[in-house]
Amino acid sequence: MSAITYLTRTWLTRSFRPFLFTNAYDQKLPYEACENLGLYIHIPFCERICAFCPYCKVLYSKKLCDRYLDALIQEIHMAGRQTTDKKTVTSLYFGGGTPAMIVERIGEIIEAVKEHFIITEGIGVELHPDNVRVSVLQMLKEAGVTKISIGVQSFQEKFQQILGRKPVDLAAMAAALEEVEFETVSMDFIFALPGQTFADLKTDIDTAFANGANHIAIYPFIDFTFTQSPVKALPKREKQRLLDDITNYCLDKGYVRSSIWTFARERQARYSSMTRDNFLGFGCSATTLLQGQFKINTFSVEGYCERIRKGELPTSLTLRFTRRQRMVYYLFWTAYSTRVNEADFEKFFGVPLKRMYGSALWIARALGFVTYEDGVYRMTLKGAFYYHYYENFYTLAYIDKMWGIMRKEAFPKQIRL
Repeated sequence: MSAITYLTRTWLTRSFRPFLFTNAYDQKLPYEACENLGLYIHIPFCERICAFCPYCKVLYSKKLCDRYLDALIQEIHMAGRQTTDKKTVTSLYFGGGTPAMIVERIGEIIEAVKEHFIITEGIGVELHPDNVRVSVLQMLKEAGVTKISIGVQSFQEKFQQILGRKPVDLAAMAAALEEVEFETVSMDFIFALPGQTFADLKTDIDTAFANGANHIAIYPFIDFTFTQSPVKALPKREKQRLLDDITNYCLDKGYVRSSIWTFARERQARYSSMTRDNFLGFGCSATTLLQGQFKINTFSVEGYCERIRKGELPTSLTLRFTRRQRMVYYLFWTAYSTRVNEADFEKFFGVPLKRMYGSALWIARALGFVTYEDGVYRMTLKGAFYYHYYENFYTLAYIDKMWGIMRKEAFPKQIRL
């Protein structure tokens, strides 16, 4: 763990106690009283494996995929039947992997979800550019999908080659998007690649909005230690300049900034499975965040299916939060939206934000990281960059270590972070 993450965690939690993940977990999940609850479903199958991608994925096999989907539907029912009435949730997102590979069964999965949950803000699905075909989009729309996110990464050949991706058929993708409309069409891009300039990113942004997107996400490249990618991210100063230039350009164009890395043409165009107070995750590697705990499912497809066959939840590890740890987790991911509302914090924890973190917020304002008005702290450009900068340390100190272990061991005894 880096010194910066250790010191920050110790100061904000007022404790030297680490985040301790153990293999003890609850068969009954206490989500019934949770507000602002989101749902996430992980589909790990891909036709080919991208070296830079850190997420849980395996090569597609129809036999294994069908077995997995049967287990996934069973997991949804196992969790959903824990409440007597249907639970209202904000949204449902499918990630991967490549969710479009199971498009013929996605309606079946959504129906299983709807037996137990009422979705108020729509259903989103991640797509590879090759999946953006009229037949696939029509099946998604008929199943109730309202948002799609297309993992373009870059429209430019030089960066496609760096990432091991093939060229995007832009004309075909734009034509399909024009024929089958969705509430949100997001396109994902990676920034901070070797040799990348603002002009490169501006070209990608303009191309996206000119060819069917009403929302974009520009994520920083992070070189996870367990991936086989030889790509190295840009130095800090170049990253900051790129992020500032991207942000200023999008704001000057009148786009709405909905998070650190996302911008939309219209305010109602939103795509984010991250900015939720609580969420339930289904499938391999999916995480669940509740009031007092964070749990993560096994990364092993075989281990996942076997647990479900036994009638048990496929939880690999669970973290039991201290109150301060939960507050830090809440603030970290709420800040992803570039703002923290005092009233929301107090409603969630029953204590004023300033009482718990007044000194930290004073320092953040003094350093020019945030502004304060009408009970809301908002990130400045400087604050947004340093959030990104710290998030990179957090990712490598916590997520990199945890995922690296879980990719090798289906059910580790414990992980101390």
